[in-house]
Amino acid sequence: MTLKELLQYSILSTDKFVITVYDILVSVLIIIITVLILRLLKSFFKKLEARNTIEIGTGASIYQIIKYLVWIIVIIILLQTMGVNITVLVAGSAALFVGLGFGLQNLFNDIASGLLLLFERTLKVGDVVELGDGMVGEVLSINLRVSEIRDRNNITIIVPNSKLVNEKVINWTHVEKKTRFNVKVGVAYGSDLEKVQVLMLQASKVNALVENIPEPFIRFNNFGDSSLEFELLFWTSHTFTVENIKSDIRLEIDRLFREHDIVIAFPQMDVHLVK
Repeated sequence: MTLKELLQYSILSTDKFVITVYDILVSVLIIIITVLILRLLKSFFKKLEARNTIEIGTGASIYQIIKYLVWIIVIIILLQTMGVNITVLVAGSAALFVGLGFGLQNLFNDIASGLLLLFERTLKVGDVVELGDGMVGEVLSINLRVSEIRDRNNITIIVPNSKLVNEKVINWTHVEKKTRFNVKVGVAYGSDLEKVQVLMLQASKVNALVENIPEPFIRFNNFGDSSLEFELLFWTSHTFTVENIKSDIRLEIDRLFREHDIVIAFPQMDVHLVK
């Protein structure tokens, strides 16, 4: 058998199309070239992000959109190469697609939501988000159907894209990398309130992860039932680990209060016994 005959050897033959060895080889070559091109493109976007030419996560979003479009075009080219009539195939499968649509509504909803996320870029890779159930995590990837989010316990959670589009999601890093947080404390009645505020500010300023601009400030919230309620408000760009920062600030406040005889209040109840 000559090389020409081998290439033209029919592997699968129907009334509509014929698949030969040549078609298979061409298809494999097209797939390999596509994979190599996409890898180069992914590396290119990563370099742009590393140079701060584009925002972190933007390259990943653009790459995902391009990847899906490229694979759709490649699949159409492969089918055409094998002699498959795309128009006839789509028309013949219309009823099947309708049936699948009713059975796979959630799947299609997730895919449509994934496309919205990629095009609108309301969420990007690297964003710190808070979901409706209170879970806080960092977006690791946004794929066509699901996204991966790593929570504070370093556990990767697979979240359907429809949940990120249809439910309330707080994006802590959507506009500004700095986010404001607070630490609340109640002190006993009779405390030196001026000293309380000075010490609370001091506790925030010794923490290197707290931003100096904007400056932290103190708010006197209320005369509580058993305490004077104060709140320390501060900004940080380390939103993912902010609970650790809050813990450090609370420890420092407690230390400073003990040094200066400031009593942290606790709930009290007066019981009067009548004979």
